[in-house]
Amino acid sequence: MDALELVRVRELEVAVRIWHPEAPRTVIAWHGLARHGGDFADFARVLGPGWRVLAPDTPGRGLSSWSLYPAHDYLYAHYMKVAVAVLDHFGLEQVPWVGTSMGGLIGMLMAAEPETASRIERLVLNDVGPELDPEGLASLASYFGVPHRFCRFGELEAELRRHYTGFGIESDDAWRRLALDSARRLPDGSWTYHYDPRIGEQFVHDTPRDTWADWAAIRCLLMVVRGADSPLLKADSVTRMAEAQPGLVSLEVPGCGHAPMLDRQSQVRPIADFLDRPRRRVLPGAAGGALNWWQRGLRWLKGASAG
Repeated sequence: MDALELVRVRELEVAVRIWHPEAPRTVIAWHGLARHGGDFADFARVLGPGWRVLAPDTPGRGLSSWSLYPAHDYLYAHYMKVAVAVLDHFGLEQVPWVGTSMGGLIGMLMAAEPETASRIERLVLNDVGPELDPEGLASLASYFGVPHRFCRFGELEAELRRHYTGFGIESDDAWRRLALDSARRLPDGSWTYHYDPRIGEQFVHDTPRDTWADWAAIRCLLMVVRGADSPLLKADSVTRMAEAQPGLVSLEVPGCGHAPMLDRQSQVRPIADFLDRPRRRVLPGAAGGALNWWQRGLRWLKGASAG
């Protein structure tokens, strides 16, 4: 990154990683559930010096504060408040938003809510949408709902390669950089991931909502990127997304699952072209019918805990 700014949201400090700070245009890039803003380093490089890329670390991740009140702060409603605080800090009345997984959902909810819709100029969802596969969601909740500890750094890197194979990373150097950016040493000398292990509690505490209704309410330009092998966002879900929002631009990335890393020309150039499209009002069609993956995921996790 080229710069770092720290934004206060109540007692929390939110780190915002910045590339090309003097660029004439700005885009927000928001990471997934257990990642951080550093994932967008290659995205910023490929997008080029004409764009200032602001990539916040969500509370509980990366360089941002961990919450003393996870049941209150590790929720989408609070992440939206953090997002508004970031936009206000940088004086951004309206901005394009690129979001991977959780970061895409934050952007989607921002674009759907009347109070914040005007802040999102256009939206790119990276391997996420209003309908997510319940088995894939349950697997995600199970993995990040428990602490992970590794005796050696090499074990952490090996686990990253296994768990994040869906990123489509190809080089050993890129895997090593991902491991270096993901590791945190524990007091006993062992290793774990950078994030607060309690971030997974959002699957328990968050409030279910009709995300298809949210999707139908959006009026800005929309694009979805899907990993061709994604276990979370199915191809037929993208079809239904396009039926509800006929102006949707879609890109399927071969050799990736959940979620494409947005680290190379073939993935970033279509996004750059989308960011350059003339602005216009998007008129959505009929919603595809609510399939409340959010509620089903919560029910699955609570049932597993009770068992």
